Amino acid sequence: MCTASPPTVATFRELRASGLSRSKIAEGLDDGSLTSPRRGVYERRGVCPEIKAAAAHGGWITCVSAAVHLGLWVAEHRKHLHVGLRPNGRAYSHADCSCVVHWSDADDAKRSAFGVPSVRVVLRQILRCQGLESFFVALESALRQRTLSQADLEWLRQHTNSRARDAIGFARRDADSGLESLLRWRLRRRGLRVRTQQSITSVGRVDFVIGERLIVEVDGAPNHDSESHRHKDLVRDANAAAWGFVTLRFDYALVVHDWDTVELAILGLVDRGLHLA
Repeated sequence: MCTASPPTVATFRELRASGLSRSKIAEGLDDGSLTSPRRGVYERRGVCPEIKAAAAHGGWITCVSAAVHLGLWVAEHRKHLHVGLRPNGRAYSHADCSCVVHWSDADDAKRSAFGVPSVRVVLRQILRCQGLESFFVALESALRQRTLSQADLEWLRQHTNSRARDAIGFARRDADSGLESLLRWRLRRRGLRVRTQQSITSVGRVDFVIGERLIVEVDGAPNHDSESHRHKDLVRDANAAAWGFVTLRFDYALVVHDWDTVELAILGLVDRGLHLA
C-alpha cells in the first residue's frame, strides 16, 4: 500500500488552488521537492511508483491497482498497471508501459486530475474489468475496513447489476481475509452450511465450520510457514480431532491457484458424511 502524502501528483492549476504561489512552485522545482515530468504536471518527492507511472501515462491509478493502493485485498499482485483517463484525455508513451486503460465516466469526473478514485468507484471498476468474484472479495475487504458507508452500498446497488446486488447481499463485514471471502464465495454454489469465525473448545477460533464437524482453515499469512506456528497449528488440529472434528488446512497457493484440489478435498469429506455430527 502506498504511503506518500497527497497530493502527490497535480496540475499547475491544482497546485495554485491548494495555496502554492508561482514562486513556491519554482522553489520546489529548484530544491527537488517538486519535479515536472511534462508541461503542466508536477510530482512531489516520494510519490508512489504506481502513481508516478500512471501519471506518466496521462492518468491515475484505478481498478485493482487503486484497490491495492487503498489497502483492499486482491487475489495477487497484478502485472499490468490499471490507469484511468478522462474521455478527452491523452495517453503518453513511457518506459516499460503495459498499462490497462479505463476511460472515466460521470461518476468519476469530480476527482482531481491524478487523484485515486473513491472505493465505490474502484469496486465498480473491478466488477467490470475483473468479474464478479474479484468484486465480491474486494467488497468484503472494504466492508471489513469500514471504508464503505451505507450510502456507498446503495450507490453500488443502483449502479451495478442484479448479480452484483446479490453479491452485496451475501457480503459480510467480518471476513478475516480475502482468502476466506474467496473460499466462502466459491463454496456458495454447493449449498453447504458454512459458518465463519467459530470458537471451538480447546482449539480457539477457526476460519470455517462446514456442517457440524468439518473445520476448514486458510493460512494466508507468511508466519504460518514458521516452525513455531506450524507446531501451534498441529496442536490445534490434534485438539480438534480429540473433540470429534476433522480439519482441512489450505494455503494461499492452493486456494488461489488450485481451487479444484481444494474443492475436491472438501467435497470428498462431505460426501462421506464426515461434516455431520
